[in-house]
Amino acid sequence: MKLLQGKPAADKLLAEVAAYARHHTLRLGIVRVGEHEPSRIYVRRKLEAAQRVGIAAQEIHLPQTTKTEEVLSVVKALGMDPAYTALIVQLPLPAGVDEAAVLDAIPPEKDADGLHPYNLGLLAQGRAEWVAATPWGIVELLRYYGISVAGKHVVVLGRGRLVGTPLSILLSRHAPYGQATVTLCHSQTPNLYDFTRQAEVLVSAVGKPHWLPAEAVSEGVVLVDVGIHRVDGRLVGDIHPAALEKASAATPVPGGVGPLTVAALLWNVMVIHRHRLRVGVS
Repeated sequence: MKLLQGKPAADKLLAEVAAYARHHTLRLGIVRVGEHEPSRIYVRRKLEAAQRVGIAAQEIHLPQTTKTEEVLSVVKALGMDPAYTALIVQLPLPAGVDEAAVLDAIPPEKDADGLHPYNLGLLAQGRAEWVAATPWGIVELLRYYGISVAGKHVVVLGRGRLVGTPLSILLSRHAPYGQATVTLCHSQTPNLYDFTRQAEVLVSAVGKPHWLPAEAVSEGVVLVDVGIHRVDGRLVGDIHPAALEKASAATPVPGGVGPLTVAALLWNVMVIHRHRLRVGVS
């Protein structure tokens, strides 16, 4: 089995971002609300990576008790500040904070996570210039290792707007990285294994540790594991190790998709800046 390590592919993206940042001022705002420990770790990684490539990233941390209106006020202020090239809101938000309202408040032209309804609409039409970081990271990972999905059956497990839905659209697009026949499965899919066993490329974004067993996949499948969970003190993915033994190629957990998510986010900051220059916004 070939291990699809994320770091080499991520380093390639980050090198391009760093080269661009040497000639342009890029600034990313990251809004984090509450004390969700994984979010704190993710944001730290984003800040460290941004510093390495020359992007000025700033975390705006709000307390757990912050109300929706207060989060909206911060997001709108950042959106109006011309000093910020792009911004993101780290998810999940605490219970009681209206996630949809907060994401809608991000100006589409500064939405580095590609989660604003306007940007999701452009993606559905095949017109998006940047998309959610994890799906684009998966695309770049497959491209880096020369794995084409064109003409193949790709099965995506999980229909969330962060990964499953945008990835299913991307891989089916008429584009050099697309042209796949994509089946999007979820918790209500009957006879799930009938679909997963057909997959030539399978992406799991279910969010349950070791959820996908060996009997659910066929020999030679390419497995991309988006899940990351801490079990008995170690990090594991959605896919059971026995299933990985049947794969021709697979992402490790950790060290697979994760590095690409961070790299693709910073790539988006660069693309947003290029877009602003092209449309005449300084």
